[in-house]
Amino acid sequence: MKKNDMIEITIDSLTNGGQGIGRLRDSGLAVFVKDTVPGDRVRARIIKAKSSYAIARPEEILSPSKERIPVRCPVARACGGCQLQMMRYEAQLSYKRQIVRDCLERIGGFVPDQLHIEPVIGMKNPWHYRNKAQYPIGTDRNQKPVAGFYAGRTHSIVPALACEIGCPSDRFILETILDWMNNNHISSYDEKTGAGLVRHVYIRTGFASGEILVVLAVNADSVPAEKQLVNALTGMAFEPGLLRNPDGDEVAPRVAGIILNVNREMTNVILGRESRVLWGKDYIEDTIDDIRYHVSWRSFFQVNPFATRTLYRKALEFANLTGEENVWDLYCGTGTISLFLARKAKHVYGVEIVPEAIADARRNADLNSIENTSFFVGKAEEVLPDKFLKDGIPADVVVVDPPRKGCDIAVLETILAVKPSRVVYVSCDPGTLARDLRVLCDGGYSLEGVQPVDMFGQTYHIETVVLLSREKVDGHINIDLDVEKLESKSGTATYAEIKAYIKEKYGLSVSSLYIGQTKDKAGIKERKNYNTGSGNGRVPNCPPEKEAAIMDAFRHFNLI
Repeated sequence: MKKNDMIEITIDSLTNGGQGIGRLRDSGLAVFVKDTVPGDRVRARIIKAKSSYAIARPEEILSPSKERIPVRCPVARACGGCQLQMMRYEAQLSYKRQIVRDCLERIGGFVPDQLHIEPVIGMKNPWHYRNKAQYPIGTDRNQKPVAGFYAGRTHSIVPALACEIGCPSDRFILETILDWMNNNHISSYDEKTGAGLVRHVYIRTGFASGEILVVLAVNADSVPAEKQLVNALTGMAFEPGLLRNPDGDEVAPRVAGIILNVNREMTNVILGRESRVLWGKDYIEDTIDDIRYHVSWRSFFQVNPFATRTLYRKALEFANLTGEENVWDLYCGTGTISLFLARKAKHVYGVEIVPEAIADARRNADLNSIENTSFFVGKAEEVLPDKFLKDGIPADVVVVDPPRKGCDIAVLETILAVKPSRVVYVSCDPGTLARDLRVLCDGGYSLEGVQPVDMFGQTYHIETVVLLSREKVDGHINIDLDVEKLESKSGTATYAEIKAYIKEKYGLSVSSLYIGQTKDKAGIKERKNYNTGSGNGRVPNCPPEKEAAIMDAFRHFNLI
């Protein structure tokens, strides 16, 4: 088989990235074909051939799957942002549930018979749900400015003023900006030459408030005809019924702020560091349930207000709060989940490394007159132990909502150290979720609930809420928090020093638990009650390669 060969193949399943997979009858070779649905019989052209797999482009649907439906968007295939738009929504939900299952079994090593994953909670209407979008601005063949989306894995713009999963009011804003550019002879930015003015249009919309922020990213300190731009955007008349809140009530969209963002860098980064308000304000307000949020244009806020409410309600349900619990919300961002939890908790402590996000979190607490919250700037693995050990603040429940890369290993070790009775893990990536759940379950937690929530209809992405509870065991597991020293007659070293040495020399990350196990074997003295396990607790064993690296570190620090 070689490039440009034509094949006929039946699609059996989908990858975690939404590509169809089929196998050739004669050789069993796996062929990946995008824009296909399980059950499709297709004629496809080979675009890459390897010894163990091939990649093909569909040329003709010979026999469509029963799950295939017509796509709504005319540029869906070229854009690539909606990988599943040709699949019935019910089938999308089943596929996403299987993604979560596959990752938990394959990456997390969980036993299939003991793994209960609830059906995915879908949306009533899986269209026009995104409250944020970034549109690159380019030039068409007639040298006219165009807006749209980058085609998959390229920076070629697919012109599109309307997106089937985007906010319907975006079209009016884009049309107004393009008209302003044409009328005032304002050029589009050219990535290849660095010439031109307008680079991107960034739009953020409050589905409950109707407020809209418009950010224009440009290749200069100013743009011509700024006043005309402001007048055009603030004077727009939107069609009735464009915007509805999560309860289904009609909301009137209106521009609340117009911001000029300066980005002169020859880079594909969308937004620059400098900005100024041309008109209005630099934030919007929006509401999830009865909680109001101040959302600055740079801050993180979930893009789907409909499914976010479902997601947060499920996290609150899993936390099972009675009003007596101290809750720690790690990776708290602007405090969105924290404020949800605060309604039923004794106190909620949020930790986030981004100072601007913590400022927003405190502002949001004040906005809602919520007084039982405290927010800290810093790393979760440093702030939580400090408050736990020095100030005696307990952690009855821990909630984590990390970025796509998952939790830092130090955060997981910290959770195992403070031993909350429940952990609620909110994840946007099933792969890193499975990896982190394995660590927590090996450290004494059991998987009690797995609830996927569809936040991103028409795409392969899936959000998941997981409940973990501490197992009832005889004995205990204590884990060092890098504050203790290992001692011998000839040397001393902290856990942090040992970890840093191993990371630099071997590129390995070792847990405090593994160091504790290895020091016992080496007969090294340590303060009582750190890194000891007893009874029937489920304690993971240190892998041989990590044990060898730890022993080398012990020798380096003259501990043995």
